[in-house]
Parts: sequence; structure tokens; C-alpha cells
Amino acid sequence: MIQILFPAKKLFTIVSGKKFFFFLFPVFFIASKSFAQTDRNDLFQSDFVKVSSGMLQGVSDPETCLKYFWGIPYAQPPVGNLRWRAPQAVIPWTGVRKANHFGPKAMQLNIFSDMRFRSKETSEDCLYLNVWTPAHSPNDLLPVFVYFYGGGFVAGDGSEWRYDGAAMAQKGIVTVTVNYRLGIFGFFAHPGLTKESTHHSSGNYGMLDQQAALQWVHDNIHAFGGDPNRVTIGGESAGSIAVFALMASPLSRNFIAGAIGESGAMIQPTLPPISLSEGEKRGMEFAKKIGDTSLQSLRNLPAEELLKLGFQEGFSYFTSTIDGYFFPESPLEIFEKGEQAKIPLLAGWNSAEAAYTSFMQEQIPTPENYKKLVQKQFGGKAQEVLKLFPGNNQAQVIQSATDLASDQFIVYSTWKWTELQRNTSGKNVYRYLFERPRPNGYKGFGNGSDQHLPPPVNGAAHSWEIEYALGNLATNKVYPWTPDDYKVSATMLDYFANFIKTGNPNGKGLPDWAPNNEGTSVKVMHINVDSRLLPENERKQFEFLDKYYLGK
Repeated sequence: MIQILFPAKKLFTIVSGKKFFFFLFPVFFIASKSFAQTDRNDLFQSDFVKVSSGMLQGVSDPETCLKYFWGIPYAQPPVGNLRWRAPQAVIPWTGVRKANHFGPKAMQLNIFSDMRFRSKETSEDCLYLNVWTPAHSPNDLLPVFVYFYGGGFVAGDGSEWRYDGAAMAQKGIVTVTVNYRLGIFGFFAHPGLTKESTHHSSGNYGMLDQQAALQWVHDNIHAFGGDPNRVTIGGESAGSIAVFALMASPLSRNFIAGAIGESGAMIQPTLPPISLSEGEKRGMEFAKKIGDTSLQSLRNLPAEELLKLGFQEGFSYFTSTIDGYFFPESPLEIFEKGEQAKIPLLAGWNSAEAAYTSFMQEQIPTPENYKKLVQKQFGGKAQEVLKLFPGNNQAQVIQSATDLASDQFIVYSTWKWTELQRNTSGKNVYRYLFERPRPNGYKGFGNGSDQHLPPPVNGAAHSWEIEYALGNLATNKVYPWTPDDYKVSATMLDYFANFIKTGNPNGKGLPDWAPNNEGTSVKVMHINVDSRLLPENERKQFEFLDKYYLGK
């Protein structure tokens, strides 16, 4: 529980961008304007929280009436002989551990230009999480939101500005971001690892990290004023894929009261898990290729060297496995049987997840070129595809190529997830389509990577909704956000916050959002300046893709 101290004056750390300022404030004086009419001084009586492994000292921000606890270890550093082992419980510490800075981000290369980290270093020692809390005491029992970052399971970090938890916490929600192992460190399978595992599994270390973080939240979030029985998990892209996986796994599904998925589920063709035997085969091939066939030799490789060697094999070469432990069978089959977490789900995607150029393979978007590419990819089903995704003129080609590229990338899998949940869970499923394009006037990140950005799109591209949904537009300085952008953000943030609190996104001042259930006609909330609920209009296309990818 939180230890309450009563000093006459207290040192506070106020977060302002990337700088930290130190001031002395009388404890009885500090109060946010929004709390001026109520007695909220107890919020500032202590920065100390006792968790299962020891005492933490966080950061109090009198401007927001929040407390931040950053860089909290939820498992032992997965280094040395703990490389490629399931996360181990934290060794308790003595004294007070400072929780005023972010822990290291997981081993990764600089892949995505839009990732801006506050973490100061990259390290194999990366199993840390961060908490933003508006609570006054453990007895507040506030709803909890645990967010998993995107990045294709090869990049990302809980310190990214776009995932900052302050705006969500100001809605009365204890907010958590989680780091987990990536790439070869998080998804390396090998027969030797399977043999040494008490569960006879290997390859899902990044997923087991996420499960361990949920276990930590369940055991400790009460100390931050959160309710362990009201935990909603969420994420974007790889984070959304992880939410789907955590709902399926018997190790984690009982810790979850609700789920939010932003673009992605672990269903063909979007990073589906491979068999354990295939994962082990890839692991053996990798070890043989680099000339280190023993596990001890592989564990002795410096992390930086292993990282570079792993990336030589390809972006998604090391992926999750149906290991018999985290996944006793494929997560798709688990959902089909209705054995997943039976909880409310809010999920959707963006209107232009992938650019048309990725389908057109850099060819000019003419009807002739489009038809040839459809025939090349779909063979005998090309005529059916051309009816569902027509390309009779350039405008149609651009739209249909955008839709096909987006579906193949991440949209179809997300649609299939919402369908499975509404048909097998008995719970409400809320589906959205995010349509708001970013404003013109892009200033660039100034890191030399802007030349690698995709061409402009008509609509909202992949990941563009994150700052809107989490209330973090102001943290992204490279776009000239307008009042309309802030309006869209306020709408999406309120929908998310309401859903986290009640399992229902509806609330005062918001367009009514009807749920989807088994046997009902599907409706979709189109999120934009004037958000509106509309009937689903792509079912025939998705039903075709269902047969094409899964034979359903």
C-alpha cells in the first residue's frame, strides 16, 4: 500500500517536455485548477509506493495532479543465462528505488522514422513498465489501461511520446505502458531451448514478457489506486496483434476485463504464429549459419552482435510459435472454439493502412497495370477480385489498390478478429474506421529519415490514429494540428476512456455507438471531424478474403 508522509515541505519533480525542474512546495498548498473545489491535498502527501519487490519513489506533477512511476522492473533482466528464458520474478531490493526515468528500450535498430523515445539507452535489460496514476489512495480502485506498443515486434518502446499516459490518466484511469523483448531476443525458437524449458516450449519470450507484465499489474496495481479486476489491454499494430494473442492465451486471458485493438490481429496474413517445429528449424538454421550451434555460445554473443545477425535473416524471420504453452493451439482455433477471453472488444483500423503503391509495385496506377497485377497474384480468382475491387479508371485503381494493400497488410486480420469475438464471446464488439488525415505542413523529424516516408495517401495511414486516440497530438511537433484535429482527438480519447471504464464507449456529447453482436447487422463508427455510425459496406470483400486466406 502507499506510505503516507507528512513533511511540512516536499521536493517535487515537475515534468516539462524532456527537462526536469525542481521546486519546493508547501504540501497543503498545491492543487490543480480542476480540483480547486475539492480536498485533493492527499494526492501530494507522498511519492512513495510499496510494490511486491520493494519501495518506489515516483514523480508528482501538480500541473496535472498525476503521479508518474517510470522504469519499474516487472521481471529480472533477461541477460546471460536468462537470455531466451521465460521472465523471472524480480529480486526484491532494499531501500527506495527511484522511478523517475524510463528504463532502457529493448534491443532494436533504428527502423521507423516516427519513433521518438524518451528512454536514454538500448539494452537487453529491458523488462520495465511505466505507470501514470491520478489516484489518491489504494482504495480508489480506478480502472486500469495497459498499453502495448507497435513496431512489428522488432522496434518500439513504452517511453515513446505518442504513448504517453498522462491524457488517459487525467480521465481517471491508471495507465501503464510495457516494454517487452523484440526480434531474435523475443522470438527465437530452438530445440535446445524447448528441451530445457519446463513447459517444453520456445520462441514466445516477448509474449511471455507481456503476460508477466499483466501478472505484475494484477498483483501490484492496487498500490497505485488501480483495480486489478478492471484491467483493459490495448495496443496498435504489433501491440494490437499482442492484444489478440493475450486474449487467446490461457496464461493471460483471465487477467483481462476488456480489450482495444488498433489495426492488427495474429491471423494470416498478418504475422500468424508458426509451428514450434518450424520455429526450431529456423533457430537451428540460424545457429548453423553463424557458426554458434550450442546454446551457451549463442547466449555468450554480445547483444549488439546478435541483434545485427538476427536482422540479416529478415524483418519477421523470428516470430511467435504455437508452442503448446503460451499457445496450446493456434490462436485462430482458440477464438473459433470460443475459448478466448469473453470480454468486450473495441477494435478497428485506418482508412488507408497501406499506400496503393505497395500493391502496384511502383507501377503507374493504370487499369491495365492493375489488372495484370491482380491476375499475377490471384490467378484463377482474378475476375472475382476485379468485381469486388474494380479498377476501370485511375481513381478506382488507386482506391482498390489501397484497399487490397491494406487488407493484405493488416485490415483483413483485424476484421476477422472482430467477427470471431462477436460470434463466439457473447460480448459486445465495437468496430471503428479512423478516417482523419494528418494536416498538411509536415515539418520533418530532422533525423535524416524523412526521405523514406511513404507517398501521400488519401485518408489515414497506418499508425496515424495513435496520437488522436491517446490524447497526445501536442507531443508530435512535426504536424501543424488544427482545432479539427483536436476535436477528433477529444472524441476518440473519450470513446476509449469510456470503454475502459465501463466496457461501453458511449458517453455524453458523443455520437451514439451501437455494439455488434452475433446475428446483428454490423455497424461501424467512422471517426473523423463529424463522427458517425454507418452500416458495414465491405462484407463481400472480406468474405472473399476469408476464403482466400483461410479457406473459410
